[in-house]
Amino acid sequence: MPSMLIVDDNPQVRRLVRGITNDLSDEFFECEDGDEVLAAFGRHVPDWIVMDVEMARMDGIEATKILMAAHPAAKVIIMTKHNDTITRLAAVAAGAYAFCGKDDLLLLRTLIADDGKSANC
Repeated sequence: MPSMLIVDDNPQVRRLVRGITNDLSDEFFECEDGDEVLAAFGRHVPDWIVMDVEMARMDGIEATKILMAAHPAAKVIIMTKHNDTITRLAAVAAGAYAFCGKDDLLLLRTLIADDGKSANC
């Protein structure tokens, strides 16, 4: 089973994502801000990164750009409450593998279970 890094400044959202995907991953790692992602990725090399957009020190779009420049094979799923075209385009431009609105995080299960063969959320 794949491993997962969950990046969100809200511990309740991290628990929610972990609960929704608990049977799809054998290892979970967590960060609370985008500026922690590179170090966490290097330590754990997760199969999936589920990343929020809005965080205090470094947002998820910028963190995704930096992560993808250093690790182009990383699979980042951007999740956000800002489910709009501008945010989706920014996620794609940053190199995100997929995009999910926080209004329907159950779609994360489909994407991860299908190992990325599904369409974006």
